[in-house]
Amino acid sequence: MTTPATDNGAFGKLIDPSAQLRCLGSGFDFIEGPVWHPVERHLLFSDMPGDVRRRWSEDGGVVEVARPSNKGNGMAYDAELNLLVCEHSTSQVVRLRPDGSREILASHFEGRELNSPNDLCVRSDGSIYFSDPWYGRMPGFGVERPRELGWQGVFRIPADGGGLQLLVARDLFTQPNGLCFSPSEDRLYVNDTVQANIRIFDVTTDGLLGPGRVFASDIREADVPGLPDGMKCDSDGNVWVTGPGGVWVFDPEGRCVGRFRVPEEVANLCWGDDDGRTLFLAATHSLFAVTTRIRSRLEPHMRR
Repeated sequence: MTTPATDNGAFGKLIDPSAQLRCLGSGFDFIEGPVWHPVERHLLFSDMPGDVRRRWSEDGGVVEVARPSNKGNGMAYDAELNLLVCEHSTSQVVRLRPDGSREILASHFEGRELNSPNDLCVRSDGSIYFSDPWYGRMPGFGVERPRELGWQGVFRIPADGGGLQLLVARDLFTQPNGLCFSPSEDRLYVNDTVQANIRIFDVTTDGLLGPGRVFASDIREADVPGLPDGMKCDSDGNVWVTGPGGVWVFDPEGRCVGRFRVPEEVANLCWGDDDGRTLFLAATHSLFAVTTRIRSRLEPHMRR
């Protein structure tokens, strides 16, 4: 770990700048989508190029749990602890139940196949929000094939099973990627990897989105690899996003309060463990963890 590049006095309240990274496993192709199971006390994470899903636990270490995995990427749990997965190979969002059954939640919009659902988050009313860039139609990260939509959007799957809802203008995002809710769920944050920014939207009473605005921009660093990708909100409303050199942290007003370095490019992150203060980092080839002084926002599956 290194001293934060920016610190307005708030960063030290979130994480000790001298906190040590712990490597939990390595030798992977490109890992993504970490999600913590609060009952079974394990972490699932994806390896898209390897087409495999793995599990880490304190007692068991790293083991494979699915191969092939349809090149799964972002994952989340619903309130009943069913696993939700964005699949690159199938261009679907699916629900996987503990009994092994599989339910397709989203696959097409206006009769055309989705690009490749990338990441997702769940609201307390049971609705699911996901980003749909076309990385999963590129070699390695998915299955190379033509695109049908021709644009990249952000969608909502209603809790009642209604039709898929497009939430943003079709030309707003170049490659929408990570997304997360504020603690009160009245705001949704969505980042764009190519534009290197984060947008913020007010969530309306019907679960749709109001006009957005740029929340943070120019999330890039000369000669340092990495752009915005995975993103989570903590319990105080700060936004943690993977970016150049590691992880960047923005306060609720969009000010960068700090950054900390990770030795590999980080794709995604999530909190977990018994105290909820362990931040798991899915880096390029390794899974890391670091202790923070703050917890995640209370996700629906954590309210047990």
